Amino acid sequence: MLRVLRDNRECLMINDNEVIDTLEELESFLLAVESGAFGLNNPAGVALATNNSDGRPFVAVLDNNHQLLLGRWVSQEVFENGKDLVRNGPSKTH
Repeated sequence: MLRVLRDNRECLMINDNEVIDTLEELESFLLAVESGAFGLNNPAGVALATNNSDGRPFVAVLDNNHQLLLGRWVSQEVFENGKDLVRNGPSKTH
């Protein structure tokens, strides 16, 4: 579990139990972010990234200051093949 300390409180950012294993799951996650389903304050972008400590890939929802608001672990296959989906956004409508 990745935790970040903000404003003297610990915020859960990535839940180890939730891994996006398919491109369909990634698309659903992106649609949920776009629709406001997570209740995030000021989400400004989404990126695929890797954890600095162990190289584990994840999808990150970032604010205007490029700070992590929310993340989900992704499989290596999703990390390698989901770049266009993250870059261009999901094609489904909500």
